Amino acid sequence: MARYPLTLTVNGRGVRREVPGSRTLLELLRGDLRLTGTNLSCDTGDCGACTVLLDGRPVTACLILALDAAGAEVTTIEGLARRWHAQSDARPPSLHPVQQGFLEEGGAQCGFCTAGMIMAAAGFLEATPEPTEVEIRAGLEGNLCRCTGYVKIIRAVEAAARRMRTAREAKG
Repeated sequence: MARYPLTLTVNGRGVRREVPGSRTLLELLRGDLRLTGTNLSCDTGDCGACTVLLDGRPVTACLILALDAAGAEVTTIEGLARRWHAQSDARPPSLHPVQQGFLEEGGAQCGFCTAGMIMAAAGFLEATPEPTEVEIRAGLEGNLCRCTGYVKIIRAVEAAARRMRTAREAKG
């Protein structure tokens, strides 16, 4: 099987690999880089469990070929807090506001969808800093949770939006 050179940034670190053309971004992250917070579930892009940020936009990693991410910046759940620290005045070891919101509001049940849900919410809030509840629901569309009625998840994203707004205002 032919292998191709791939260079990208994952969680702030440069990555160079030779990968088969058929390797998905999810396979690269979980198998090659051992970043197992990004979950494999449906493998068809329908559930959102494998959501990561690709140049700041939420994408389902099971549907993206690794080679299509060449030159891009990929953020997984493992690197989300680091990304937040780089963008704000937050100091480690603080969590990303979405992670903190999920913790405080009980947004996780079994936890399987949580990483993908958090990544989708983080990307959504970067693009929509002051969302309504309807916008939050639309922003999380495609991320499925089989344990909840989404009430606590919505509250978690609302709390994160408030926290991010406060951080932006403090930064000036």
